[in-house]
Amino acid sequence: MDVNGKSVLLTGGSAGIGREIARQLKVKGAKVLLTGRDTARLAAMESEGFETLAADLSSAAGVDALVAALGDRPVDILINNAGLGVPHDVRNGLPDPDAADGCLYANLSAPVRLITALLPRMRARPEAAIINVTSGLAIAPNTASSVYCASKAGLRSYTMALRAQLSGEPIHVIEALPPVVDTQMTADRDMSKMPPQECARQIIAALEGNRPEANVGMVKLLRAVYSISPALARSVMRRF
Repeated sequence: MDVNGKSVLLTGGSAGIGREIARQLKVKGAKVLLTGRDTARLAAMESEGFETLAADLSSAAGVDALVAALGDRPVDILINNAGLGVPHDVRNGLPDPDAADGCLYANLSAPVRLITALLPRMRARPEAAIINVTSGLAIAPNTASSVYCASKAGLRSYTMALRAQLSGEPIHVIEALPPVVDTQMTADRDMSKMPPQECARQIIAALEGNRPEANVGMVKLLRAVYSISPALARSVMRRF
């Protein structure tokens, strides 16, 4: 897909991977409307020339408010990048069930609801694309982030089913599977992390190449190990 001139709706676009996707798409000539929850970060993106909308996608009301704010504007490319990470480890006491609910909604239910709302207008475009950002943890979970892993695995399954449902239509359905990326969400992790600029570059390359998946960085190796031995891949990831 040639992204030049395309209208993009990017959730979670004011920081991290989303911010770099927005910047790189803008350089390529796309018209990017991005969402976020932090007003200061949104203002910073506006100063770079982006159109922004404040949106909290951790509830149905938040998703519906975003759709209402869009009005009837066209959407050629929808990138479901917004997400939440919460610790959920019963070895450290009982986790907060409300935090788990918010994570599950933001990471799984919100993309499903947003796609359902926007699909009619995307079907009206000559060519369109949906990118759902999941995680390498959607393939094999780690131990401490069980709810986050479950939400991303659910979105991975949904994306694969949606791709099959839309086969034959001019709507490309792409799953982006990042590794550990250097963002605010991973600030407390003392490990090797991919720069968000490179992660964004690889996701956009998959979009431009009409590829069904963007297996980013070390996720390529995880996919290879999983194809040989799912049990080995799960065993390795449980150590993190």
